[in-house]
Amino acid sequence: MFRSILKDDRGGQVMLSLLLVAGFLIPALNLLVPQGHFLHVETYTISLLGKYLTYALLAMAVDLVWGYLGILSLGHGAFFALGGYAMGMYLMRQVGDRGVYGDPLLPDFMVFLNWKELPWFWHGFDLFWFACLMVVLVPGVLAWVFGYLAFRSRVSGVYLSIMTQALTFALMLAFFRNEMGFGGNNGLTDFKEIIGFSLQAQSTRIGLFVATVIALMASYLVCRAVIASRLGKVAVATRDAESRVRFIGYNVDKFKLWIFVLSAVIAGIAGALYVPQVGIINPGEFAPLNSIEVVVWVALGGRATLFGAVVGALLINYAKSWFTIEFPEVWLFVLGSLFVLATIFLPKGVIGLFESIKKDRAEEKEATA
Repeated sequence: MFRSILKDDRGGQVMLSLLLVAGFLIPALNLLVPQGHFLHVETYTISLLGKYLTYALLAMAVDLVWGYLGILSLGHGAFFALGGYAMGMYLMRQVGDRGVYGDPLLPDFMVFLNWKELPWFWHGFDLFWFACLMVVLVPGVLAWVFGYLAFRSRVSGVYLSIMTQALTFALMLAFFRNEMGFGGNNGLTDFKEIIGFSLQAQSTRIGLFVATVIALMASYLVCRAVIASRLGKVAVATRDAESRVRFIGYNVDKFKLWIFVLSAVIAGIAGALYVPQVGIINPGEFAPLNSIEVVVWVALGGRATLFGAVVGALLINYAKSWFTIEFPEVWLFVLGSLFVLATIFLPKGVIGLFESIKKDRAEEKEATA
């Protein structure tokens, strides 16, 4: 089955192969190579790479709706943050009486704010399976409600983009409020363990990295399967000529809705994997700027390729880490410049540039043959 999905996807085959190698090689270089050796990979580096891969998963989710459906979503940061909060709530429940205030039931911020009992929406988050269900369900349901109302009303183009941005901004303002019960401005942090394993342990860090690699590979295969299916073909046709697709009898709103929901679920999973590796989730993750930044990753890597979004996310976030250390005051200018330059000189992204070079070489060979 995988062969048929990846038959004409050379870039995806290379990416999956590299991820598979990284999933085995990087933990091996951490565990088997002694510290001080130039091949040794630090545990901190593994967590950093894991964070980058969660960003790559988020970028792929955005590319699914933007590249193949034509919906420029500026609100996927909201789905990412909701998945992160769902996992963060589970991690907070695992702290128990090891918190600063020693309350076995209430998280520290609730004790500080003089809450007397655990809010109803926190119940169940002491169970890992329930938290995983919420990671998928909460972003998925929100995307379904939002998409159903927006697509049914035939909202599209820049208006839909503005609405997605307004959604994430509204959620950010709501989560900043202490009364919401999500930690307010400080968010959720000071996590101790996940499913019984210490988050500070080397083995746990490696396990989270491997889990992120597996999630990225599995999500890529799911997205490719969708694109190769009838659903994906109708989605691409809708992107290119929605009125024609409607005219021949397809329920365009239904197709758009389900792909939008799938994309939101993938973004939620990315957020859930992000939180235990970074150690914090706060309302800042809802910031509209974060969602716009994801669009830059996709545009630079290559829209409507999926693996290009992964490449763009990894390249820009590595550059961000380097610039914020060496030249922190210029990073935002660099990011804006990258988007402008990519739009003008690389309309198909880095992947599109390589494909153009490959095509030119093939034409030269045919001309000289």
